[in-house]
Amino acid sequence: MTLFRGLPRMLLLVATLLQCLASFGVLALRRRLTVRDRAEWMQRSCQLTLRRMNIQLRVDGPLPPGGLIVANHLSYLDIMLFGAAVPCVFVSKREIRSWPVVGMLASLGGTIFIDRGNSVSTASVAAQMSALLAQNVAVLLFPEGTSSDGSAVQRFHSSLFEPAISRGIPVTAAAIRYTLPGHEEKDLCYYGDIHFAPHLLQTLGREGIAGTVTFAPTCPTYPDRRTAAAATWAQVTVMRQPERSSEVPTRLTPAPASPAISPDTA
Repeated sequence: MTLFRGLPRMLLLVATLLQCLASFGVLALRRRLTVRDRAEWMQRSCQLTLRRMNIQLRVDGPLPPGGLIVANHLSYLDIMLFGAAVPCVFVSKREIRSWPVVGMLASLGGTIFIDRGNSVSTASVAAQMSALLAQNVAVLLFPEGTSSDGSAVQRFHSSLFEPAISRGIPVTAAAIRYTLPGHEEKDLCYYGDIHFAPHLLQTLGREGIAGTVTFAPTCPTYPDRRTAAAATWAQVTVMRQPERSSEVPTRLTPAPASPAISPDTA
């Protein structure tokens, strides 16, 4: 039954993503887009997609004004939830670039793609992050380096904290978790050897998915990257505990835009 419900929603998802691509084209015809324009377009697109997929977003804590945001990683849904919560540029694995439609959306949104384990790629990504942070554009990083089943927050790799540390830019810890009536959180997580298409179909067929994004109340600067990685890992671990989040829904609305620019009217 879940798979049967998931199929029409998959078709709706594809239609929605194509609509978002069309809205980007309209926007790009109007003016030369900045990185911030792209991040704000991505935010509107993520908000629209969540509404269409009937996935509820809850936000706890103050929205980061900029800087580096670091979070745990559970699923491909994370990007939609964080993208809807705050305009930002993501650092994501290189493989996403080749995903149909999704890869193009990520690229248009300014996503920085990394080949993990490749030192040359890491250095290039760090330079791109540094340039964005200098422009006060928020950059979101998943420093675990992979997604997990949510049973524990994995160690944060510290290398890509350096662009923020070297510039004295604040680092905000953020935690994401999911709830689904009658299921464990790990049923929504995308990890290990799980195949993408069947998992996505099953996820889209579920009712009552809610994601909670919790931002730390403070965004300090750190003396070095290892201290930053350890401190933010500890914050995320605490924020992942259900009792640490109020789970009060926050209504997020994008900045006013002309009808031609909004994904809803493209």
